[in-house]
Amino acid sequence: MAQTVAQPTATPSALPAKLPLKAIAPWAVFFGVLMLVLLYFVGAEQGATSVFSGTDVHEWVHDARHLLGFPCH
Repeated sequence: MAQTVAQPTATPSALPAKLPLKAIAPWAVFFGVLMLVLLYFVGAEQGATSVFSGTDVHEWVHDARHLLGFPCH
């Protein structure tokens, strides 16, 4: 008893050759700003540059600081 495998008949659609910069730029700026804000909270939200008083933010991102190599003690 032989079994045959059906071959797909549809060809995959081709991707556009070039993505326009105007379509990528807003997303790139958004994610760039988001990454800078996250980097600030993980790396610098403590001491003289702190935006929020207390140690709440420090405690929330404590392990991320050590993982990324930022000293905090």
